Amino acid sequence: MTDSPAILETPDEVAPPAPAIEVSHLSRWFPGVHAVRDVSFSIARGQVVGFVGANGAGKTTTMRILATLDHPSSGEARICGHNVVTHPAEVRRCIGWMPDHFGTYSHMTVLEYLDFFARALGFKGNERIERIAEVMEFTDLTSLADRLIDALSKGMGQRLCLGRALLHDPEVLILDEPAAGLDPKARVELKHLIRLLAREGKTVLISSHILSELGEMCDTLLFINQGRIIHYGSAESLRRGSAATSLVEVQLAHSVERLAEWASLSPHVTYREATKTGGRIEIDSIEGEVVASVLRRMIQDGLPVIDFHLQERKLEDAFIEILGELEAKGTPIVS
Repeated sequence: MTDSPAILETPDEVAPPAPAIEVSHLSRWFPGVHAVRDVSFSIARGQVVGFVGANGAGKTTTMRILATLDHPSSGEARICGHNVVTHPAEVRRCIGWMPDHFGTYSHMTVLEYLDFFARALGFKGNERIERIAEVMEFTDLTSLADRLIDALSKGMGQRLCLGRALLHDPEVLILDEPAAGLDPKARVELKHLIRLLAREGKTVLISSHILSELGEMCDTLLFINQGRIIHYGSAESLRRGSAATSLVEVQLAHSVERLAEWASLSPHVTYREATKTGGRIEIDSIEGEVVASVLRRMIQDGLPVIDFHLQERKLEDAFIEILGELEAKGTPIVS
């Protein structure tokens, strides 16, 4: 008698993790002001997303709702699967919130400030000491441990606020205008910290009305205007826009006049205008191989090329263009 074949049970399928941030038909209005209007978007875990809009566009209101500091008038928002209204405690364990302005205490040092919040978060003993030390090292505050908060520069203060938000090692960071008022050096330092957080797999939603601050460090950009989402996509797609052609600026070592003649005899190429050291040409494709083939032909034909680069739209121009398209379609862009 042979044994019956074993029956293998198929393990239950593991459900994919919930998005880091999920917003569905969110609205918030105050007396006389409709601050957020039917906003919906989803952010996958590990993404760095720039939340872009003019002052008063609805960024801070949306972020305050996500941080459980305000309630939506309608719709819902979830952080790591937790509803911000019905399960605020779970949400707060998942997020690090960095407001555009944060309160300080007179006559308190950097170390005392972080120690106060670490205790409030439940850290005790050596665990608290070690966690504070880790955060201070990451934010480059170790040398400022005994500095009074009132004596910190704007950049140092922002690093301290970020350190406070990182104490409990949250999965999601919500940063409201963290670069506002910073000098160039402090902006560079902040961008570096955001990149490091991204490498650690943190999800970061960072707001600004200055697009140049966000283009380099964000995976995607979320545009809001007068409480409505008007665009959600990559910075690269915004720079490229809907154009089916590539505009290239060419710089030559000499014989600048040869560029126009060469372009007139070359497939895929149209000469657009002269510059002091060369000119601009338009290539009838955005495919990288086609653009590269044009450069190869230039060199093979003896043009003394010393610079050849694509000209992209500035992100600010792309934002303005999107607003113009909405206005042309009759979509209201102001209240």
